[in-house]
Amino acid sequence: MERVPTAELLDSDSGTPEQIAASLRDLQHINSWFGGISTTQSMVERVSEHTGQKRISLLEVAAGSGDVPASVGRRLRRRSIQINTVLLDRAASHLDSRRPAVVGDALALPFSDGSFDMVSCSLFAHHLPPEKVVLFVEEGLRVCRTATLINDLIRHPLHLSLIYAGLPLFRSHITRHDSIASVKQAYTVQEMRDMLNRTSAAKVEITRHYLFRMGAIVWKA
Repeated sequence: MERVPTAELLDSDSGTPEQIAASLRDLQHINSWFGGISTTQSMVERVSEHTGQKRISLLEVAAGSGDVPASVGRRLRRRSIQINTVLLDRAASHLDSRRPAVVGDALALPFSDGSFDMVSCSLFAHHLPPEKVVLFVEEGLRVCRTATLINDLIRHPLHLSLIYAGLPLFRSHITRHDSIASVKQAYTVQEMRDMLNRTSAAKVEITRHYLFRMGAIVWKA
C-alpha cells in the first residue's frame, strides 16, 4: 500500500467552530479507545526508567486539547511519576485554555535549547512529508534534554479497512474524512526508521502498539 499524501480538513480548520470541537472530541475518543494514550505512556515510562527521573517536563507538540499527555500524567501519578506538560499548537482554538499552552510552529519551536526533558507528539508526524519529519525531530532534539517521542499510525491495508468499518463511531464529518486520509498518508515502521536515522539522534527505538500504532523514542546525543 503506497503512501498517499492527502490534505486533512482539521489542518486548515475547514469547518465551523462546533464541527472542529466535535472533531477534537473524536480524537480524544480515538486516543482513548485505540492505543494512543497507552503508546505515549509506554514511551514516557521507558525514558523515566532509563534516566531515573520521576519529575519530567514535557512539551506536547500539535497538542490540540492535550488529552493524551493529561491522561498519561494521571496514569503515571499512580507510579509516582509526575509530568509537567506545556501544550503547543498552531491554532489557539485547538488548545485547552485551562492548561499551560503556547501557539507556535512545530518546525520552529519557540523555546531555547534544552528547555524540556522530552518533546512529544501524537498523530502529527504523518501530516508531514519526510523532509519535514526530519526537521521536526531535529527541532525536538534541540529543545529536549533527553528524547523526542513520536506516537503515530502505521499505514496498512487492514488498518484502512478497520477505519472504514469504524466511521459510524465518529460524530464529525471532519473526523470521518481525516481518519481515512491519516491512514493513507501514515508511514510504515521502516519508513519512520529510515527518516529518524537521518537525524542527529544518538539512538532510535521504535515499538509497535495496539491497533496499528507505533511509538518512536529518538534519544538525544
